[in-house]
Amino acid sequence: MLHSPDVDDRHVEGRVARHLTPARRRPILVAVAAAAIVTLLVIVGVRLAFPSPASSGIARGQPAPDITGTTLDGTPFRLADLRGHPVIINFWGPSCVPCRSEFPLFTSKLAEHAADGLVVVGVLMYDTPTEARAFVAQFGATWPTVLDPDGRLRAAYQAVARPQSYFVDRSGVLRAIQIGEVVSADFERQYATIAR
Repeated sequence: MLHSPDVDDRHVEGRVARHLTPARRRPILVAVAAAAIVTLLVIVGVRLAFPSPASSGIARGQPAPDITGTTLDGTPFRLADLRGHPVIINFWGPSCVPCRSEFPLFTSKLAEHAADGLVVVGVLMYDTPTEARAFVAQFGATWPTVLDPDGRLRAAYQAVARPQSYFVDRSGVLRAIQIGEVVSADFERQYATIAR
């Protein structure tokens, strides 16, 4: 509404207040209450889908959640079999643009830290195995990628984005989490926590 300098604001407010009778206010109040309920349900749903670190067991200094499944080439996989090795668990997918930079980095770091027994394990997040196999072949990745068709591993690790990496020490304890692309400086800083 345009404001005219010769119209008294109190007169306009009075006219508006008269038009918002209890019968007209009721639908507005119902809409506000419904919006509040929907917001509350969304918050509860998100907390159920992504439990707090204490309830899911994913926390630095705690054992990494177990990973069991099948790799892209059909081989059975168990994270527990890698005890004694420093392990990087990388949630990725071929449609993830930063993953294109990470794969060459992981390849070079695997070679650089081969004497330490470093192992990289991929977990396929969102994309199809067919696309992932083509990506792995294109980038020459030699590490296993575990399939996660039902999102069970993603939920256990609370992976929210791709790429997301977890640095697990030789005893199976999670020491560091990196959300987003791991660059060389990140890698060395995080790897120092698990290389001992």
